[in-house]
Amino acid sequence: MNLIDLVEKKYANPKTTELPAFKTGDTVEVGVRIKEGEKTRIQNFTGTCIAMKHPGQMNGHFRVRKMSDGIGVERVFPFHSPAVEHVKIISKGKSRRAKHFYLRERTGKAARIAIDYSR
Repeated sequence: MNLIDLVEKKYANPKTTELPAFKTGDTVEVGVRIKEGEKTRIQNFTGTCIAMKHPGQMNGHFRVRKMSDGIGVERVFPFHSPAVEHVKIISKGKSRRAKHFYLRERTGKAARIAIDYSR
């Protein structure tokens, strides 16, 4: 076992195995642990998963985008981050693309992704 494997094993998040199988285009709710002074709480970030990079690997992450008061907000969540408490799938999206960066220029009805009822 080399040094990289030892570091990855030490810093791997055990909750990663509990994450559901979601893909780009799905609407997900990510529970993020927020620390405010002495207290910690869980804040939910609900939006569309627009990109995934290296799913399941140590350096993998997923990007979630939502609209907040007409302004687009994107957050990147590493799979092995201790701040990610849970990921819940709200709806499955019918998607034929791996990355949905085109949603950044669209607003309103044009920014929707069709719901996949077959999955």
